[in-house]
Amino acid sequence: MKPGRFTYHDPTTIDELTGLLASLEDVKFLAGGQSLMPMLNMRFTQPDHLVDLNGIDGLAGIALNGAALEIGAMTRQATLMKSGEIAEHLPVMQAALHWVGHFQTRYRGTIGGSLCHLDPSAELPLIALLCDAELTVVGPEGERSVAMGDWPLAYMMPNLSEQEILKLISITPWGGHHGFAFEEISRRRGDFAIVGVGCQLAVENGSITKAAIAIGGADQVPYRLSEAEAALIGQPASEETFAAAGEVARQKDAMSDAYITAAYRQRLANVLTKRTLAAAAQRATGE
Repeated sequence: MKPGRFTYHDPTTIDELTGLLASLEDVKFLAGGQSLMPMLNMRFTQPDHLVDLNGIDGLAGIALNGAALEIGAMTRQATLMKSGEIAEHLPVMQAALHWVGHFQTRYRGTIGGSLCHLDPSAELPLIALLCDAELTVVGPEGERSVAMGDWPLAYMMPNLSEQEILKLISITPWGGHHGFAFEEISRRRGDFAIVGVGCQLAVENGSITKAAIAIGGADQVPYRLSEAEAALIGQPASEETFAAAGEVARQKDAMSDAYITAAYRQRLANVLTKRTLAAAAQRATGE
């Protein structure tokens, strides 16, 4: 199939973009197009206007600004995979990116597109949540900041009005030595995750001093395993400790679909939480 009729816009500056947004209705934004183009071609979405973000200066790039790593929303996933700054400061993001689609899609897909599409199985929203990202959005009324924890409003519904775009992702990396891990289970390599889990862990003298765990694919939106994170602090980095965290993950609500039951997603959340915590602890302790 082919898309329905729409008016194409190709702004080159943020000012030009915000001017368009103030005057247009029923708009879709083209970033990498990996999700939007199939939806247009199958007429799942039929906007009156399509605004191409690819020609706008300043929407892509990676820079360290003080303690924060700032990533432009139009930065390609392949660029993130090859970035020395990401490897040094956010290795868990690169670990997750190896699970994102295929290398062909990563050369077009953008981090901002993934965060705005907000598929519950997508890896980058999970990583942004794990790393406590701060998102900057811009529109005709100016800029505002949204914590990643407040970004998902509902299933595939980000905290973004129709007249706003995501401009920047800011993440303050953990200081000091720590471990990380990311794993997911999918039906085939490159498919959307049934469940994915990412974690970061700091360990001193055998005891956990800081923990972050995020889970995607299990429910309508990605979520942090906050109860388990709090319970891990001060505990030994042991199999028993990680098993208790996995049990917390198993007890969380999960969704069912035509292929996967909620119980199976809960089981995967349990197993992957234990597995990623053990791997992160190994990295944190150098074992």
